Amino acid sequence: MAAARERSGCDEAVLTGEGRLHGRRVAFVVSEFRFLAGSIGLATADRIVTAVERATAERLPLLAAPASGGTRMQEGTAAFVQMARITAAVMAHRAAGLPYLVYLRHPTTGGVFASWGSLGHVTAAEPGALIGFLGPRVYEGLHGEPFPSGVQVAENLAAKGLLDAVVGIDDLADVASRTLNVLCEKPPAALRPRPPSGAAPETAAWESIERSRRPGRPGVRELLRHGASDVTPLSGTGQGEAGRGLLLALARFGAAPCVLVGQDRHGQRTGHPLGPAGLRVARRGMRLAAGLGLPLVTVVDTPGAVLSAEAEEGGLAGEIARCLADLITLPAPTLCLLLGEGAGGAALALLPADRVLVARHAWLSPLPPEGASLIVHRTPSRADEMAAAQGVRSADLLRDGLADVLVDERPDAADEPEPFCRRASAAVERELSGLAPGTPAARQARYRPAP
Repeated sequence: MAAARERSGCDEAVLTGEGRLHGRRVAFVVSEFRFLAGSIGLATADRIVTAVERATAERLPLLAAPASGGTRMQEGTAAFVQMARITAAVMAHRAAGLPYLVYLRHPTTGGVFASWGSLGHVTAAEPGALIGFLGPRVYEGLHGEPFPSGVQVAENLAAKGLLDAVVGIDDLADVASRTLNVLCEKPPAALRPRPPSGAAPETAAWESIERSRRPGRPGVRELLRHGASDVTPLSGTGQGEAGRGLLLALARFGAAPCVLVGQDRHGQRTGHPLGPAGLRVARRGMRLAAGLGLPLVTVVDTPGAVLSAEAEEGGLAGEIARCLADLITLPAPTLCLLLGEGAGGAALALLPADRVLVARHAWLSPLPPEGASLIVHRTPSRADEMAAAQGVRSADLLRDGLADVLVDERPDAADEPEPFCRRASAAVERELSGLAPGTPAARQARYRPAP
């Protein structure tokens, strides 16, 4: 212990305290790897738990930056079980609706990675960092061969959906501050007056469908680029799945912060159709919104879920059902933006919300019209008739109470992507202002047929 103090200049393997991040008060727990490899003993655990509990009592966001080999072997089982105690303190902090951000440094392994290192609302890692449960030296000593290379590396874990980002130390303050600008804010309290909306001519269903499929039509990425601020993309489920057909992010629309879950038209058209993993990413976003009391914004824009044996075996139908169940019962305000295509169960999975916005050429249908035509007429050639008969247009959705607000296109979002995204963003901010969480009964009431 004396040698560790002299070598590290610290009296323990963690430093705790508070500071200001771009003017915002934050609490921190930072490992000192030079002190016995950042290992967690009884005194170390006491220090971490005390810091977490104080952050909770003072309602401060908590930033953790571990670099550790795990449990302090010299203290044995008594130290080992402290990981459960630290986990309990972190979960109490989260249960209080307070942000917990984690930055995994080189190296972070063992019980630290398997407890407080893996519980962040948002988790980033140092470039090239060794991140893993089993230390490679232990593996090689037990198995007589090295652990496969390239697995326990930050960049690989990010690609697998286990980390949200790989962030260099020089960028860390800006990324963490941008994240907290969303997680620590609440939407404006009062609804803003809606601007008058001039009537626009209705469009034939098939024309809207064709327009929604134009390659230049803006999707959720363009919506965030042109209409949002403080955008922090999050990656994957945190459980080893990525789901590239769906985008999860923290963002602000004007003064309104939110968790955004959006179907990514670009990703779905470039080899990443929406499947079970994407819907599990969406459900991670729902849990984030619920845990932090933030509004959830869903963006529907999908030609339909992937049709494959892998999707069936991966539980596609069950994930659609669980998305619906989570949305209907979510204890946070919800808003859905129907942005483009809205085909099948994948679209339905993100639909139920307290408020629903619809772009003029967006549509919603139980199947792509070609598929509906095949079922009814045994040919896809009557898709235009089916679309007209099924009531898929924005005008139909507004008339039937399935949508609340029209986001106009003048005349087509593909011809004016930036102005359209700014209008859509303003509509999202306006509708989030003062929006309270609905009850399950209220959310499903709009789907009751008219008497």
